[in-house]
Amino acid sequence: MDEQKRDTSRVRRLLPLAALCLLLVLPFAAQALGQPAWTTLATRMLILGLAASGLNIALGMGGLVSFGHAAFYGIGAYSVGILTTHAVSGIPFLGFIPGSEQLAVTLLAAMLASGLVAAIIGALALRTSGVQFIMITLAFAQMLFFLFVALKAYGGDDGLSMRRRNALAGLNMRDDATFYYTCLAALLVWLAVSARLLHSRFGLLLGGIRQSERRMQAIGVDTVRTRWLAFVISGMGTGLAGALMANLGRFVSPDLMHWTQSGELLIMVVLGGAGTIFGPVIGAFALIALESLLASWTEHWQIVLGPCIVLLALTFRGGLARLRGGGR
Repeated sequence: MDEQKRDTSRVRRLLPLAALCLLLVLPFAAQALGQPAWTTLATRMLILGLAASGLNIALGMGGLVSFGHAAFYGIGAYSVGILTTHAVSGIPFLGFIPGSEQLAVTLLAAMLASGLVAAIIGALALRTSGVQFIMITLAFAQMLFFLFVALKAYGGDDGLSMRRRNALAGLNMRDDATFYYTCLAALLVWLAVSARLLHSRFGLLLGGIRQSERRMQAIGVDTVRTRWLAFVISGMGTGLAGALMANLGRFVSPDLMHWTQSGELLIMVVLGGAGTIFGPVIGAFALIALESLLASWTEHWQIVLGPCIVLLALTFRGGLARLRGGGR
């Protein structure tokens, strides 16, 4: 029995490595099979997996059910679009911030802008809890959605187009495979940060607050400040994903901030396993793959998608990541 448990544990530890190997060879396999669109689809999965992992910091680790993370996703995307537009026009943003088409600059700007917005929203929303917190985050996201719909200078409801992807260290970012590996690297770095946070003192504090906020307050923990910091980090991760999505499609629109996008991210986290490292990524891959498969069968795929998600949630309680023994 002990030997069997050791074998099972060894297999579970090897699963992430096997998955990484598959991701590394995917563009080559897609090219060999004459299916280059698979690379673009997988890139979208990686980016949404990153966005869901960002939300997981607040939801899974901090117990904050945010229905407004699409705001940070959209802010990250618009940061790229706006900086790129001003780089082309040569006119500084707000009169003093120069535009840029360098990916390293725009990604950093996207994270800072998303973090700033998350800090403001979190400072207000964390004065409440439960349903009130959910509604406040939803309200702020919708406010930003309508704000960008009204910003005709940046496309308004029609969105904002980019003529090319941002440049990075001389790499050919027009090549889909190159951009795929860039997104994969960003996801791996974020997962490493998430794992570090989860097993740090900060992560332990978040876990304690999630289980019993009153007890943590009784021992002197500033629970509001700790959750606020988790919310800000979470927003930065989701904003990073939005910046990459803007580069993938070379287009941004207010739809990225719509409440339905927040709902989709929540489904990914819950489906994959909230509070786990790999769960949100697994959930993103599963949901996008299911959507693509159903869409290839019928134009009414959304009617079928709902029952499928319910069935998966009931079958794999705790998320798909629990199949590998905890998902951490």
